[in-house]
Amino acid sequence: MNKVISIIFIVLSFQNTELFGQTANPNYDSTLAKQLKADDYGMKSYFFVILKTGTNKTDDKKFIDSCFRGHLNNINKLVLEKKLIVAGPLGKNDNSYRGIFIFDLENLSEVESSLKDDPAISNKLLDADIYKWYGSAALPEYLKSSDSIWKVKP
Repeated sequence: MNKVISIIFIVLSFQNTELFGQTANPNYDSTLAKQLKADDYGMKSYFFVILKTGTNKTDDKKFIDSCFRGHLNNINKLVLEKKLIVAGPLGKNDNSYRGIFIFDLENLSEVESSLKDDPAISNKLLDADIYKWYGSAALPEYLKSSDSIWKVKP
């Protein structure tokens, strides 16, 4: 009986190697992977930033509007420089989280420098929490399409 179970287990193990083992991707494009700095899994490290309500509680509408206009201008500049690959607001929540950024930069100091140039952050209307994040190396590729689908520039 034990020999039969062992034989069945061995047969099932060979049949399911793709379920449990690593397999090669027949669609793998080494040139694209290298261009995107992908590792063997098609992934890479980014910096994920959560923007939250800052400590500046001013109600000066003109100042706030100016800072957030500068915030949007800085986002657009960072996208053009291919430093920022995802940006957007979050819906109302109990954590005072306001938005996210995903930076495609090499080190934390570059991210911090990019955030200092943002007037909403430098004037403390927004604060930023920065995390290292591991995601698909293809993420920057969506920017090509995203530039073709907006009607009105924010």
